[in-house]
Amino acid sequence: MGVLRLESAPRNRVTILNMKAKRPVGVMGATTLMKQSLSAASGRKTSGRKTSGRKTSGRKTWAGLMAVMASTAAMIGSVSAQTVGRGFDNQMGLIPGVTPIAHEIDFFHNDILLPIITVISLFVLALLIYVMVKFNEKANPTPSKTTHHTGLEVAWTVIPVLILVVIAIPSFRLLTHQLTFPEADITMKATGKQWYWSYSYPKTGDVAAFEFDSNILDQAALPAGKLRLLDVDYEAVVPVNKTVRLQVTADAVGVIHSFVIQSFGVRMDAVPGRLSETWFKAEKEGVYYGQCSKICGKDHAFMPIVFRVVSEDKYKEWLAKTSKEFAATSSSTQFADAESATLRQ
Repeated sequence: MGVLRLESAPRNRVTILNMKAKRPVGVMGATTLMKQSLSAASGRKTSGRKTSGRKTSGRKTWAGLMAVMASTAAMIGSVSAQTVGRGFDNQMGLIPGVTPIAHEIDFFHNDILLPIITVISLFVLALLIYVMVKFNEKANPTPSKTTHHTGLEVAWTVIPVLILVVIAIPSFRLLTHQLTFPEADITMKATGKQWYWSYSYPKTGDVAAFEFDSNILDQAALPAGKLRLLDVDYEAVVPVNKTVRLQVTADAVGVIHSFVIQSFGVRMDAVPGRLSETWFKAEKEGVYYGQCSKICGKDHAFMPIVFRVVSEDKYKEWLAKTSKEFAATSSSTQFADAESATLRQ
């Protein structure tokens, strides 16, 4: 029987190893191994059927099934924990969040919407099966001529309304939290251009304001360990556990873009001539990826977003170094006053 172990592989991929065969397998292969574990745990190859031990065999089967389900949940959780900041192969669910807003989005999606959708889908499926079995031509050769049913009509009107109310309450709370800005520790600006992003940092103490462009890496000569269509030449950097007020706009002579980082729970359209705002507070260091989600032209697929979250000391070091490197462009960097920038999307 194979044993499952998670191991970080090159290029930031997570590989599942079959410790018996000493070879990597995918998620489907992991499922096969777990089925083998279930088969072994259920005791199918024993002679239990020839004796009075059928109940014992059944208990073993259920115990094995529960063990496989627990192993699967642990495996998915481990893979998710090791790939924070981007998606991974055979992923199910949202990219793990690292901000208060992202956590709230995860809760709203996983604990409220999915159960409601699942119950509704199963109910409709059961209803269809019941109707097909109960009211087909053979089982019900003489159909009813009923055209109205007051109780049923009230039910199918009131119940959907109540479901929408249940969804609306946490939804409005989430929107309120997204649009209620806490006091910012850092203000920066992201500008969507054709087809790349520019990031601007204001003057901070003795560090002058500066701006730099972030372009996708050459895909024909992608360095080892870098991600295709995601990594860039210059990453935006922010400190961990600090509230960042992010101003989002687009080049005045450009087109509409959309700034999205799923791990931050951030999505904001970048519109020429309009300054929008959002905020986030990353709780974990790491590299977090996003992409423009508006079909903005021929290179829409080639303008990724990369934010690196570091400690406050490393952030100050990066700030001092990068401001000197891009000092030539600092004169063109302008910021809206945080109090007067009220145009939000």
